[in-house]
Amino acid sequence: MISDQPWADNLSLFTLLKDRPTYINNMKDFSELENVLEIKFNNQKLLWQAFVHRSYLNEHPSFELDQNERLEFLGDAVLELVVTQYLYLNYENPEGELTNWRASLVNAKILAETARELKMENYLFLSRGESKDNNIKARNYILANTFEALIGAIYLDQGFDSAKEFITKKLIVKLPAILKNKLYIDSKSRFQEEAQERVGVTPTYHVIEEAGPDHNKHFKIGVYLGEELVAYGEGTSKQEAQMHAAEEALRVKDW
Repeated sequence: MISDQPWADNLSLFTLLKDRPTYINNMKDFSELENVLEIKFNNQKLLWQAFVHRSYLNEHPSFELDQNERLEFLGDAVLELVVTQYLYLNYENPEGELTNWRASLVNAKILAETARELKMENYLFLSRGESKDNNIKARNYILANTFEALIGAIYLDQGFDSAKEFITKKLIVKLPAILKNKLYIDSKSRFQEEAQERVGVTPTYHVIEEAGPDHNKHFKIGVYLGEELVAYGEGTSKQEAQMHAAEEALRVKDW
């Protein structure tokens, strides 16, 4: 059961770090982030740890904080409970619909988008290789995990009510737009639904380009309405490329 009381100071690791004089090299100034979050942490090291990616520790083995995966594990549970409770108390829809709505709100893309809005990317502790990696999908994954780790840190430092308030103000506020634009339906299904309703045509998908060895394929797939190539998408699987193509087609058609 999730407690309503902060209990970070009871954790021996953080008590140890808090009580002994230490200097952490390359420590970032998180005060501006706290202003954006509208939260002042009692234990700053909890906040810092939420941003430590495991790759950073490979290059800085003497760094005094652990990576953020345990905080992410905790934050994921808190996030799901808060969103589930909100949906249950505010909507009388069937379980299946609420499940889809919840999934659309806590997926990696939305969490990463929210993390960027909060300028969280500026505070990540990454290896040099990860810092230079321009792969959007990989960076979104890191940001989404960091957002969940931050929730875990807020819960430990401030308690459940503060974590709930943060999630409500920064994430659940996106729910009306998700419902209005039917973002809880995957992009491929949405594009098919819109195409059939607006122009009476069922979209088709064709591989434009396929590259790479079997264990590391890369696909470029076009989505068509009849003979019209509306858009294309890329991915490491045909399904992923089709989803990206449909998402781009929705944007192109302004649907």
